[in-house]
Amino acid sequence: MTPTEAKRPLQLNDQGQLRHFLSLDDLPRELLTEILDTADSFLEVGARAVKKVPLLRGKTVCNVFFENSTRTRTTFELAAQRLSADVITLNVSTSSTSKGESLFDTLRNLEAMAADMFVVRHGDSGAAHFIAEHVCPDVAIINGGDGRHSHPTQGMLDMLTIRRHKGSFENLSVAIVGDILHSRVARSNMIALKTLGCPDIRVIAPKTLLPVGIEQFGVTTYSNMDAGLKDVDVVIMLRLQRERMQGGLLPSEGEFYRLFGLTEQRLKLAKPDALVMHPGPINRGVEIESAVADGPQSVILNQVTYGIAIRMAVLSMAMSGQNTQRQLNQESEEQN
Repeated sequence: MTPTEAKRPLQLNDQGQLRHFLSLDDLPRELLTEILDTADSFLEVGARAVKKVPLLRGKTVCNVFFENSTRTRTTFELAAQRLSADVITLNVSTSSTSKGESLFDTLRNLEAMAADMFVVRHGDSGAAHFIAEHVCPDVAIINGGDGRHSHPTQGMLDMLTIRRHKGSFENLSVAIVGDILHSRVARSNMIALKTLGCPDIRVIAPKTLLPVGIEQFGVTTYSNMDAGLKDVDVVIMLRLQRERMQGGLLPSEGEFYRLFGLTEQRLKLAKPDALVMHPGPINRGVEIESAVADGPQSVILNQVTYGIAIRMAVLSMAMSGQNTQRQLNQESEEQN
């Protein structure tokens, strides 16, 4: 490793361009804005008769999903295809990992397929970072969600949804509601909102579903739903992640809905034009009332549409950053 590589953040190349996309931690506001602007430019591709641009023609994107996620996997596949890449999706349920093969050995076998980019979703926090640290230099790694740590493309598609409906972030009040403790989406959203200049980020949850040290994200916590929703511009509901819970963190789903479910009556506490968002899948009658999820203030389906554009932006920007770094390395070798 060269001294320059040792100093450079893992996600960025020597010129500060995106090289991997692992989390939103420490990424500058300018880069997040560039991702949003690039995604904006890709939205019109979805309206074309031929939904293709040639930016990744000849490149191979490998989706490696160790966790199930129909929505995220499908939108990554569509994003890569619309960029004209060849797409491979690894069926983990029938792969060698289910037979005990290590993540490192799986990585080496995938590298042998000569893919240019891996989109990785894994149940262990830090898995995407591990792969990025050990993958061969010319391969880009995109985090499709890792444990409780990060879901950066979901965070950015949520930011695109907010920006397209509300404009700038500087005067907004945003409430994130529900299972904060187990949610990588909540963490990514808190980081993105703070980086983009949102002055009032509220977190609403029972105390048993709040992580220790959440104050470091610059948020205000509420254990009372009505108080937390007062006059907010955006309400981001989270899925109650029952598969990650251990012990009696909640008395019952019915009690959670009574105290923290988003109903039509509760939504009236927010501003009249407040957005309602949810990363999905929705547990109706547990986190949110159907009338709200399907109502005029809901932009949940818009989030899915914007997700394709965000993932196109990230894939294209990371590949461009890798290409730039390769050229810089070649020029450096020639000079030496």
